Amino acid sequence: MPPPCVTVVIPTLTADDTLVDCVRSLEVQSRRDFEVIIVDNSGQQLVRRRNAAGARARVIENTVNAGFGGAINQAFHQSSAEFLATLNDDAVADPNWVASLMAAVENRPDVGMCASKVRLFPRGNLDSAGMLIAGDGSSRQRGHLSNPALYNQAQEVLLPSGSAALYRRKMLEEIGLFDDRFFLYCEDTDLGLRARWAGWKCLYVPAAIVDHHYSHSAGRASSLKAYYVERNRLFTVCKNFPVSMLLTAPAYAAIRYFWHVTMMFAGRGAAAEYRQAGSGLALIWFVAKAHAAALVRLPELLRQRREIRKSARLSTAGFRNLLRAHSISPKQVASL
Repeated sequence: MPPPCVTVVIPTLTADDTLVDCVRSLEVQSRRDFEVIIVDNSGQQLVRRRNAAGARARVIENTVNAGFGGAINQAFHQSSAEFLATLNDDAVADPNWVASLMAAVENRPDVGMCASKVRLFPRGNLDSAGMLIAGDGSSRQRGHLSNPALYNQAQEVLLPSGSAALYRRKMLEEIGLFDDRFFLYCEDTDLGLRARWAGWKCLYVPAAIVDHHYSHSAGRASSLKAYYVERNRLFTVCKNFPVSMLLTAPAYAAIRYFWHVTMMFAGRGAAAEYRQAGSGLALIWFVAKAHAAALVRLPELLRQRREIRKSARLSTAGFRNLLRAHSISPKQVASL
């Protein structure tokens, strides 16, 4: 039997019924030359205890939660396939998901990443068609909450959402794997930007469809998410933004904070959900804590920044233009 061309990696913390549905969707894929690795981050062997792996998946059991990026990296080191696909445990893949992703890259050696069409379950509106980035490093889903029919054109995008993405092994070996220090959130943005610095492209593949239970594990308005999203935004900026954009990032962040507060009281956007959950004022603490954590890590982040620049194939102007071509405003970030 030939070796698999794709390793599909599913990190899981809860190993609940959504993981079972996810695994079942991979068992009926039209293309069969792939393997599945589930990384059990529960520390309690929940995948095995709940018999959630299905017939074809291998399971890596961690004694502690290694985070999303750390889990993906573990699977990478235990596989040899030419491509690595990441899939959230609360996502259900269309039967042609693997086939569509592979068809998009077969004759495109310049493409290192592919983004799927991710729809929100059960409403059916769009979750993401690739990712956009704001001037402060905040990344958001392209087309979020839109009609999926408006995003049926295959095209180059900035980078994929790690909830359902394809990565070329050659690219990962060149630029490095997910930064496991991120633990949760934005690690796909960081990896995607590092790949763009190195000259790799990203394609959006509208035929590669998955349905996603958004923020199923951490919760949409959780303190955990608020802290890691803000901290990892700062990590991403320090590592990847050109100096000119690095200097203006605080101004964009201030504008975004203004719109978060405005929309919180208007009952719109993510900040309003925190207010409804009774933790609106706690967002100030999460922001302060995130900045303190980034300051502690600054020497390490600057060292990583220098390493990224050493291997860059894209000019600073080219990278800056790329981000501007795939940008989202601070107001739009706050509204989602």
